[in-house]
Amino acid sequence: MSHTLIQPDDTLTLWGIITIWAAASIYLEQRYSWASKVSGAVVALVGAIFLSNFKIIPTESAVYDAVWDIIVPVAIPLLLFHVNIRKLWQEGGKLLLIFLISSIGTVAGTIVSFSLLKDYIPFLDKISAMMSASYIGGSVNFLAMASKFSAPGEMVSAAVVADNLMMAVYIVILMAIPTFAFFRKRYNTPHIDRLEIGAGNKEKTQAEGFWKRKEISLKDISLAIGTAFLLVVVSFKAADFFASVIPSGGHVSFVFHILHGLFGDHYLMLTTLTFVTLAAFPNYFEKIHGSQEFGTFLIYIFFVVIGVPASISLIIKNAPLLLLFVFIIVLINMIISLVVGKLLKVDLEEILLASNANIGGPTTAAAMAIAKGWRDLVGPIIVVGTLGYIIGNYVGTIIGFWFGGMM
Repeated sequence: MSHTLIQPDDTLTLWGIITIWAAASIYLEQRYSWASKVSGAVVALVGAIFLSNFKIIPTESAVYDAVWDIIVPVAIPLLLFHVNIRKLWQEGGKLLLIFLISSIGTVAGTIVSFSLLKDYIPFLDKISAMMSASYIGGSVNFLAMASKFSAPGEMVSAAVVADNLMMAVYIVILMAIPTFAFFRKRYNTPHIDRLEIGAGNKEKTQAEGFWKRKEISLKDISLAIGTAFLLVVVSFKAADFFASVIPSGGHVSFVFHILHGLFGDHYLMLTTLTFVTLAAFPNYFEKIHGSQEFGTFLIYIFFVVIGVPASISLIIKNAPLLLLFVFIIVLINMIISLVVGKLLKVDLEEILLASNANIGGPTTAAAMAIAKGWRDLVGPIIVVGTLGYIIGNYVGTIIGFWFGGMM
């Protein structure tokens, strides 16, 4: 049994806590200026860290798995229903460039961190392969490299704990950066500027001004939720089919590996199918009201769940040096992303999302764009960030073999 107030199998209570805190975070964001500045997403995430580290809720439960498996996939199409397809391609080019630059930051950070700590952390060559692949792609790449290099189970577990805490802290930092005058003065922030202008009423918080009350009907609710589920089911089944028929693994050619990554990935297939459907039936989606609100609330639930596994006690007990290892990688990624992005005159919002997509994956990057109200960047960052799943394994493999010769 879990040594927490709420047990992992108490699903009703856990669902209640997650949704209630997500709702409270939105309320605080729209009611108080301090919460609006840091964003409700950060409030949700930090609150979850508090709940799990004070042993109120468990760090693992089927409820959290359901959020990843159901809530997040349904939220993505809901939040893409408003996307202007033509604008998507215009916005995607710069995002791709800064994402690749941010990926170089991950590689540079891994090299520096490995060089500093290789004499103090066992199996750091294997961990470097896992983390570099993960900090360009995602957890799929992490697990692939752990399997490929036969990393010891206890080191994999410790790396997961360090990664969870680092990711939670880094998302808070990325959320906070746009609130500092230092960055606002030195970078272009067109999406933030439009949001502040659109908020209008000076007596309201920025969040409340953005999320104004809208007309919505029962038909809107049913079509939004029903269409989102339809897209998720069809795209996931299609991705599973292609993954089963397209060869993969170390013995297949580069072309087949790319095709498997493109057509066999759930989220890339979901995003692609959603865009195709949007282009084919624009009038249908224009008439649906409330999809943005539904999707955003689901994403706030996701932010609560992100904070849950960030166990500070486990880090202190099992993985303090690993936390330092991933901290160095993330720090160098952020510095290279911000410095090169500034030199190339990339918007601050795009730089932050690209770095987020590297470290946390396209899902957390899209969630950040939604929470911040950067609507035009939601679709592009999902597409660009998903490409990290494809290149992450190549980077991790190269680093694993390279560093293995130094241990």
